Amino acid sequence: MSPRMPDAVAAAFAAFPDTAHARLDRARALIFALAEETGTGPLTETLKWGEPAYLTERTKSGTTIRLGLVSGAPAVLFNCQTTLVDSFRTDLPDVFQYSGNRALLLPYDPDEQALSLCLSRALTYHRGKRRI
Repeated sequence: MSPRMPDAVAAAFAAFPDTAHARLDRARALIFALAEETGTGPLTETLKWGEPAYLTERTKSGTTIRLGLVSGAPAVLFNCQTTLVDSFRTDLPDVFQYSGNRALLLPYDPDEQALSLCLSRALTYHRGKRRI
């Protein structure tokens, strides 16, 4: 179960068009579930650039994940300085549409297993780097 949204985040969610709510709410729930499953939580839920953002501040294992719109489409956004979207595009070329090196667009009925893989990679992005 996802925690209660901070008021500022709830206001940002309320501003999304109705057509985006279910997809973005599901992505939010997955982020929290995967943070627990991967041991990367607890998460800080805040706003970055006016969009809901999820940070692994305590463990510092992941990179920021944001939820928002790209050209009006619901999207999961990642730090453009990471290689995440390029790796998603390589590994899952036909599952999602992508926007540059920073976002995957959420289809009406996203493949939950594929989305979970992408979100888990973001939540654990820095783990592999520390072992080197």
